Amino acid sequence: MKKLRITPLNIVAALALAFLIVSFFQPKPIAKGHIDVSSLYQIVLGAMVVVSFITDMIFRFIFKELKRIWFVELFFIALTVVLFLILQK
Repeated sequence: MKKLRITPLNIVAALALAFLIVSFFQPKPIAKGHIDVSSLYQIVLGAMVVVSFITDMIFRFIFKELKRIWFVELFFIALTVVLFLILQK
């Protein structure tokens, strides 16, 4: 049996999954004349969980050392956050 290897993308996927589950159980008040976009956010969050899981599997296949996986995945997460912030403005 392989030992459990926790990686940064595992942590990101777990947090996103937790937020997704919490968002399903929150009440959705909709004011008159406003559009409910919470389901769009749930779809994006679900896609983020799937993409981070698949990306983690790819990095685990390419890199065998846990130290190298952590470095590459942290760099990938930082790059993704920076690109997200740039595109958001």
